Amino acid sequence: MQASLDQKYNFEIIKWFTVSAVIYLVVGTAVGVLIASQLAWPVLNFDIAELTFGRLRPLHTNAVIFAFGGMSLMATSYYSVQRTCGVRIWSDKLAWFVFWGWTAIIVSAVITLPLGITQSKEYAELEWPIDIAIAVVWVAYTLNFVMTLATRKTKHIYVSNWFFLSMMVMITLLHVVNSLAVPVDMFNSYSVFSGVQDAMIQWWWGHNAVGFYLTAGFLGIMYYFVPKQAGRPVFSYRLSVIHFWALTFGYVWLGAHHLQYTALPDWTGSVGAAISLAMIIPSWGGAINGMMTLSGAWDKLRTDYVLRFLIVSLAFYAMSTFEGPVMSAKTVNALSHYTDWTIGHVHSGALGWVAMVAAGAIYHLVMKLWNTKMYSESLINAHFWLATIGTVVYIIAMWVSGIMQGLMWRDYDQFGTLTYTFAESVAAMHPYYAMRAVGGLIYWTGGVLMLYNVIMTIRMATSEKSVSSAATATA
Repeated sequence: MQASLDQKYNFEIIKWFTVSAVIYLVVGTAVGVLIASQLAWPVLNFDIAELTFGRLRPLHTNAVIFAFGGMSLMATSYYSVQRTCGVRIWSDKLAWFVFWGWTAIIVSAVITLPLGITQSKEYAELEWPIDIAIAVVWVAYTLNFVMTLATRKTKHIYVSNWFFLSMMVMITLLHVVNSLAVPVDMFNSYSVFSGVQDAMIQWWWGHNAVGFYLTAGFLGIMYYFVPKQAGRPVFSYRLSVIHFWALTFGYVWLGAHHLQYTALPDWTGSVGAAISLAMIIPSWGGAINGMMTLSGAWDKLRTDYVLRFLIVSLAFYAMSTFEGPVMSAKTVNALSHYTDWTIGHVHSGALGWVAMVAAGAIYHLVMKLWNTKMYSESLINAHFWLATIGTVVYIIAMWVSGIMQGLMWRDYDQFGTLTYTFAESVAAMHPYYAMRAVGGLIYWTGGVLMLYNVIMTIRMATSEKSVSSAATATA
């Protein structure tokens, strides 16, 4: 049965994407733990420029978002589009080009960012030659997906494919426009936009990298893998379609809420905040849709640890998509802007939603691709609790730290002067920075267990296949 599936579909490329995603999860979070520790204990910079927080922080974000996140999206989208369309991926060669091209881009980031070669734009730090490579590989990824849809044997296009497609089209547009630059030399360029226009375009990209890459793409994962793992159809297909269209047309307007109380015209921030608050409705609709897929089968959570990852990730999705819009409101933003509260919000989504739904999907993929059970169910359970506890410790530390920062920065004495110096506010953050590093370390430990479990599962499956082949040959 598995052999016939391997011939009908290209599962080999999915295996490479899947294992790479787990490796990058461990590497990316390891860098995150290091830089979090540097903020608590600056001596860990070791007076080496390439190891300082400023150099490694963009490496951490790129590794987690584009290396781990990218490989997870490519593995799950190429797997699910084949299964839902009943056809093999359109071009095997193009799929391999995407894998090796994306890997080369990741290696380029590992080399250039620690050297300080950067455009200094959030989530878009890589210099212009790498930006061009990203565009080429991403278009190849999108083309292969679209052509697979075009050659499908099914009449209907399943909703997960719509979410994946929305992500691919919008990220192409956002990346190309935001990366428009005038090259000066091979490692230096200047954006074609200037001043407040550059900031506006950057956060049009910056928030929609979250909105489409880290939300729409991973909702594509949710809508395929939650029903599959639960063994039940999605709770409401109509609701999933409403969720898709509301998210696709709503998210593109939100970027300006990152620039409240700046030189950006006031009305643009207000529009961004208003639509952000409206986006709570479709976001919660999607989260409820995923959770309610378990209606009548909640008992599965007792024994199915993979399903736990998928369902708990939806709880974090609901929480972060409520918190973000609230923080965009001007009265709240006046307190939260530039504080660690924003860091806590980002990581509640990144660690709790993105990484946990991806982990659940990857566990599901490994068992399907290698036609076996996981090496250790106990290790999956341990990973789940380490991921959950690590995320909670991390975000609580940043919530307390961020709100304290905001209150200290705006506190005045009876003479109208600041009560606290900036240095005093930094000193007050130390315990929470240490707490964040511990939370990150707990989360990273879970990732290490996952990598070990995946490697041992593959070794076990390969060994069983070799024994089976030998037995067949002998017979």
